[in-house]
Amino acid sequence: MKNSLRATVKRGSMVGVATAGAAALLLTACGAPPEAGGPIATASDYAGCIVSDSGGFDDQSFNQSSYEGLKKAQADLGIKVNQVESKTNSDFEPNLNAMVTAGCDLTVTVGFLLGDATKKIATANPDSHFAIVDFAHDPAISNVKPIRYDTSQAAFMAGYLAAATTKTGTVATFGGIKIPTVTIFMDGYADGVKYYNEQKGKDVKVLGWDKAAQDGSFTGDFEKQDKGKQLTQNFLDQGADIVMPVAGPVGKGSAAALKEAKAAGKDVKLIWVDSDGFLTAPEYKDIMLTSVMKEMGDAVENVVKEDKDGKFSNTPYVGTLANNGVLLAPFHDLESAVPAELKTELEQIKKDIVDGKLKVESAASPKV
Repeated sequence: MKNSLRATVKRGSMVGVATAGAAALLLTACGAPPEAGGPIATASDYAGCIVSDSGGFDDQSFNQSSYEGLKKAQADLGIKVNQVESKTNSDFEPNLNAMVTAGCDLTVTVGFLLGDATKKIATANPDSHFAIVDFAHDPAISNVKPIRYDTSQAAFMAGYLAAATTKTGTVATFGGIKIPTVTIFMDGYADGVKYYNEQKGKDVKVLGWDKAAQDGSFTGDFEKQDKGKQLTQNFLDQGADIVMPVAGPVGKGSAAALKEAKAAGKDVKLIWVDSDGFLTAPEYKDIMLTSVMKEMGDAVENVVKEDKDGKFSNTPYVGTLANNGVLLAPFHDLESAVPAELKTELEQIKKDIVDGKLKVESAASPKV
């Protein structure tokens, strides 16, 4: 994708595209729509497209990882790509319509919040294919493939790790918006701490989430980093020394509060989500204990390849520890903060979850 085109679609600038000139631009970028019943698209005329939620493609989280998967498909498969960032929720439908107008063969929509818009546009355009990250329609839509993750499994490991390495006996988590794709992380994290307490006879406390009550701390959006910073400061004031924000770009506000606490001499750590924060948010790598990762890039590329090869299916993809769709990131620079015995325990926990000996359950877990 040429930089000039990316600048054109940057930050929802395609919202409300209705002019012939704009449509022509999109068609130039993505190629003409395939004829109904025509041959399988070749690499030269196949167009894979993507629409972000309001976090944008530089969110250092799930939008960015999904976008990188599409760009990898471009490099590996020789396809054309197009992308558009949504600035607000009201951008979703116009941006999806723009992709349909452009003749995209498959459009990836990123995030739970795009569920309704994806359903509306996909239903109105049954000959176009879509894939949606972190959502599944019920009933299923024939031309929409869900890409989902049981992140509670990897978050369970992160909770156990946090409980085992806290120096204060208090850890924390918070979310952006109270939706299933956020609370699933928080459920797993809280259960991991609980499991550690049961195994070790400890009483590590979790601030920010009560799984039984399904109630906790949320900033209310995925944009305002100052809210994440303030909430994290509140946790620090209550004694927490490890925090896992599940809030997209808002997590950077949490990281900023932890960086300031570290500069003031406190031993604090951050657990990132969705991507490996050590790589995607390197400015915080000195406090990055680990990340609860969703391998979204690989899933997006595989779905695009299947569609290009004429093998599209609306059967959901569900990432788990067993298929490496979710995982705990390496400890990188904080390797020395995780004792060898704890690493062995984490590997055993992973094996037990994969083998079904250890059940990790969340109301938000997708069915495999």
